[in-house]
Amino acid sequence: MITYDDFKKIDLRVAKILKVERVEGSEKLVRLQIDVGDLGQRQLIAGIGTVYASEILVGKQIVIVANLEPKKLMGLESNGMLLATSDEMGPVLIAPESEVKEGAGIK
Repeated sequence: MITYDDFKKIDLRVAKILKVERVEGSEKLVRLQIDVGDLGQRQLIAGIGTVYASEILVGKQIVIVANLEPKKLMGLESNGMLLATSDEMGPVLIAPESEVKEGAGIK
């Protein structure tokens, strides 16, 4: 269990996917260029490549953890983490029900 104060430290934001590239040497990793509104653009590395084609992802809004410490995956820096669940087919992205402004906070 975490406290409410701990939960408030997590900065959840809406981001729009601008560009998607496969990560060479990985079956599931993709490099996403995203727009997080007032936080600017950044790169995320995500393991969703076996389920989502690039053309489906570009323009899609997703929910990310914006204040996660950067991490290197296969030599590429990931600046945040997208939120997803999974089912028998693999990852399922968490996204707003309707389009909102990039960078909008999740409450």
